[in-house]
Amino acid sequence: MCRHLAYLGPPVGLHDLLYAPPHSLLTQSYAPRRQRHGRVNADGFGVGWYHPGRDNPVRYRRAMPMWADVSFTDVAQVVSSTCVVAAVRDATPGFPVDESCAQPFTSDGWLFSHTGAVTGYAAVEERLCREAGRQAPDARAPVDSAPLFGLAVRLWRQGRPLDDALAAVTAYARGLAPGRYNLLATDGVRLAATACGDGLYLRRTGQAVLIASEPYDDGPGWTEIPDGSLVTAGSAGVAVRPLQETSCLNL
Repeated sequence: MCRHLAYLGPPVGLHDLLYAPPHSLLTQSYAPRRQRHGRVNADGFGVGWYHPGRDNPVRYRRAMPMWADVSFTDVAQVVSSTCVVAAVRDATPGFPVDESCAQPFTSDGWLFSHTGAVTGYAAVEERLCREAGRQAPDARAPVDSAPLFGLAVRLWRQGRPLDDALAAVTAYARGLAPGRYNLLATDGVRLAATACGDGLYLRRTGQAVLIASEPYDDGPGWTEIPDGSLVTAGSAGVAVRPLQETSCLNL
């Protein structure tokens, strides 16, 4: 299993978001409190953020534990952004500990992260990869999250909304194989996430929205998202609604 989070709101320093809280993503890399599968997220990490004047997000990934990369700790102290996605990885047995597998994945201005696993992936890998196609380099990574990302990119390029695509990918994947499909994505101005098989939490503070695998502190305002839900956040506000049970991607 893995841990991820997304932030949308006024500019925030990466260090304040990822390192400073008492139960930050850094701490979750070695001592997660609410992780149901696995104990340590030491198989890589990644951070993606949007910078003014740049069309595509900046993305930093490593195959090492987050706590071992002291250089990025320094970088995080001087970088801020209005939209951030970050993740720490606990590799599912059978998949390599490789930078290409660390998330978030990115293409065409989108950032994407998946926590969970496709159960019995070998039996459905060929079909998932065929449907996903070769949409982006990250969609070809040797990990079960990659074709899920490829499917999402395919739908986004067809004009499907950020959240609708995640719901469709989740339903389609569940129709092929059981598993845990907590997906998270942003286009820099909106967030979307699914709670499907693992925990997900939401916090709204002023104009800021946080979506995370688990709270990074014990402060007020965190809400647990019911399993089987789709979360969206943007200028129109925050909405939580049930995932539609459909296996049709309309490809």
